[in-house]
Amino acid sequence: MEPNILLLTDSYKPTHWKQLPKGVTILRSYLESRGGKFDNTLFYGLQYIIKEYLQGKVITLNKINRAKLFWDAHLGPGHFNMDGWLHILEKHNGHLPVIIKAVPEGSVIPTGNVLLTIENTDPEVPWLTNYLESLLLQVWYPITVGTLSREVKKVLIDYLVKTSDHDENGIRGIVSFMLHDFGFRGTSSVESAGIGSSAHIINFRGTDTVEGILLAQEYYNTLDMLAFSIPASEHSTITSWTEPFEVKAFENMLDQFPTGLVACVSDSFDIIRACRDHWGTTLRDKILNRDGRLVIRPDSGDPVQTLKQIFHILWDKFGGTINRKGFKVIDPHVRVIQGDGVNYESIIEILDMMVKEGFAVENIAFGMGGALLQKVDRDTQKFAIKCSSIVINGEEVEVQKNPIEINERGERVQSFKKSKSGRLKLINNNGVFETIQHCKDFSGDILVPIFENGHILKEWTFEEVRERAEVKINVEELV
Repeated sequence: MEPNILLLTDSYKPTHWKQLPKGVTILRSYLESRGGKFDNTLFYGLQYIIKEYLQGKVITLNKINRAKLFWDAHLGPGHFNMDGWLHILEKHNGHLPVIIKAVPEGSVIPTGNVLLTIENTDPEVPWLTNYLESLLLQVWYPITVGTLSREVKKVLIDYLVKTSDHDENGIRGIVSFMLHDFGFRGTSSVESAGIGSSAHIINFRGTDTVEGILLAQEYYNTLDMLAFSIPASEHSTITSWTEPFEVKAFENMLDQFPTGLVACVSDSFDIIRACRDHWGTTLRDKILNRDGRLVIRPDSGDPVQTLKQIFHILWDKFGGTINRKGFKVIDPHVRVIQGDGVNYESIIEILDMMVKEGFAVENIAFGMGGALLQKVDRDTQKFAIKCSSIVINGEEVEVQKNPIEINERGERVQSFKKSKSGRLKLINNNGVFETIQHCKDFSGDILVPIFENGHILKEWTFEEVRERAEVKINVEELV
């Protein structure tokens, strides 16, 4: 079914055209992350929303009539702004008379700053600005997933620099495949899987969520293969051999995929036995003579304690080298991927264990599923869209939400939900981002006009997004 923008809003929005002060002609609102788990956000996903829902002729007479029937039944007659939508259809040929400005996609901006502004361009429809809030605010999801993914990448780079002796290019090559997206089955819908996974592959090149690649290719103007995967087993392909023949199932994996990377889940019965006896003894020579790399996947138990034992077993069975920083690097024919219980905090706990046990973190990769694509919400980074300015009878009026709330001690305090006021711009002053409120001069504004009156003014390629989002490496700490 083709989207109907008149219905892509919250139920109370269609009544707001009656609630604004008389004489209002312009209403301006903005998006920001008011704080949260991380102190910055990676801006991404607006281009998808605009292309999918806002561009072109999105208002038709059929859609207006359909919406009137719905809202009259849902809210009661008299609330739907029939004349207002007909005005947009007749005067603007069904194109939305708003202008949206935003930071370039891939930009990493400290929280508490304006990321996007929207205002109506037709003085007859000031109510339209925030009618679109419910849809536009869904950009919180790709931003939050992209931010989380990038923060994990920063952690991985820090530990790689600490425990590996590769140069900058080597570090970048390794880290690109250290966090694999396992999240498709754990998401709420195909669309959310595509949006979230595409945000993840800004930072990494590994995913099993195909929809993310397809979405990024379609909406960010590329035919390139943006992420990759490898042959891998699941429990059904191993347990179908039954426990007495598990080692035959493992051997079959090596025979069916004689070269390159192959991953094999190894905890179907006993992960320690699998690593020590099957992989490390019976199949050891076959692994070492193979032109490729076996990636062993544990999938149960306490991740830290399980991995601690596995690494010592693999070191004992396969050996390896001690790098220039004094950390063990297991023979390159064998690596480990942890895909169970993986989140931002557990990754740090695992990496800390590896450092303590003397293993370079290049020995491991991670698969992250629900914690990457599903265990986030709008409050993870405290996203909101708020009105900051209106024009009434030709006069600019600054608008602000400034609540006094009661804290846990019963005291009246100012809320963190205090919003910005006036017209806004974002500047970069020698690497320090700052939102300027009450703005009269818009020189130096980082916000770029993206969409106006139904037309996309600026598009970004996925490669441009990746380049902006890249994590810097402190080369001074490299050997």
